[in-house]
Amino acid sequence: MTEQERTTGPPTQDAGEFATPDSETPEGKRTLRKAIGASAIGNGVEWFDYSIYGLMVVYISSIFFPGDQATVWALGTFAVSFLVRPFGGFFWGPLGDKIGRKSVLAMTILLMAGSTFCIGLLPTYDAVGFLAPALLILLRLIQGFSAGGEYGGAATFMAEYSPDRKRGFYGSFLEFGTLAGFALGSLVALLCQVIIGGDAMAEWGWRIPFLIAGPMGAVGWYLRTKLEDTPVFREAESKGETESKAGVALKDLLTKYWRPILSMSGLVIALNVVNYTFLQYMPTYLQVTIDMDADATFTLLLIGQVVLMALIPFFGALSDRIGRKPMWWFSLIGLFVLALPMYMLMGLGFGFALLAFAVLGLLYLPQLATISAMFPSLFPTHVRFAGFAITYNVATALFGGTAPVVNGALVESTGNNLVPAMYMMGACVIGALALIKTPETAGLSLRGRNTPGTNDASAAR
Repeated sequence: MTEQERTTGPPTQDAGEFATPDSETPEGKRTLRKAIGASAIGNGVEWFDYSIYGLMVVYISSIFFPGDQATVWALGTFAVSFLVRPFGGFFWGPLGDKIGRKSVLAMTILLMAGSTFCIGLLPTYDAVGFLAPALLILLRLIQGFSAGGEYGGAATFMAEYSPDRKRGFYGSFLEFGTLAGFALGSLVALLCQVIIGGDAMAEWGWRIPFLIAGPMGAVGWYLRTKLEDTPVFREAESKGETESKAGVALKDLLTKYWRPILSMSGLVIALNVVNYTFLQYMPTYLQVTIDMDADATFTLLLIGQVVLMALIPFFGALSDRIGRKPMWWFSLIGLFVLALPMYMLMGLGFGFALLAFAVLGLLYLPQLATISAMFPSLFPTHVRFAGFAITYNVATALFGGTAPVVNGALVESTGNNLVPAMYMMGACVIGALALIKTPETAGLSLRGRNTPGTNDASAAR
């Protein structure tokens, strides 16, 4: 057995009936398209929710929260869902390693879409008093719990369906779903704003984007139930390499794989501080902090997100050729150097803000495009779902989902409009330190109980 086979598992072509779909054949292409659609639509629903919540914060704050601190309370309600995401990761992750990726993903998309839909049905503070924000917080908690399994499961599902040498390209379509969710949210918000106007939006129109999530989730559930589980998981299951109890997988993960947990945590901090500062907090920043009107804000975000969607598959394919780590080094260094100048530009007007958004987006894409290929490969098959879901959600809860409310509070308390740029720069430093010890896994097999790109001893310490 070669060193690569010993450390990364058997090559994909030797997997027999459990081989990943052949991207060169019509049947293989159809299967991959179905897998991409099933993964990406759930991710799209998740980020559609985050997008519309961010875009509707101005309305939500006045409808659900009385007083001068209404915006901070609304952003805090956004952040509260992240408190339960780690619990979702601890619940859904080991379960996904035990019963399969497909079953868990079918459940999480129903919870995610259903709770988003219900937000559109909530009574206002004027109608029922404090019951209104209490119900909003409850639904955000349900969203957070389901999201704790959704993203890690979808990324694992996509990575395990993709051919090894094209995992970056196919995995990037999961993040295409992320941007599609953001873009659809911006488009729906813009159309509602233009067609019915600000007064109607404040009265009832804000409900429309949330209600749309219901049918979106139903379509995603249908697609996911029509696919087999991943070839990698089915092979491990046939060989008896999956854990019979979710608790065993969790114990194995926490005792033997703490090094990849630490490395991935640092990368996730960088990724999601940038993500939630750049994409989620941006509507509030543009409208509240630099006083851009709603129509211009929604237009800017929509243009930027559509451009990023068009480019992300190219960045994913590039990572298959040059590796994931060079892409991350370029992104982290570029964001550290240019975040401050770009935020200075945003305050100069719409054109400058659009340019700054484009530059920051292009620098962020190398991270975003490689998540689904890079993060699942840091763990072996039997703990992959749990490793991804737990690590991702704990780090995100502490540093990612709190970014909008932290940025909002710091801008308000200091009067410094450049706080978001500084926050992003600090996260990039943490990401760079974690990247030093992260193995390069481009092109390696994800099969077996060994961690790709490492040997048994180093993986298990």
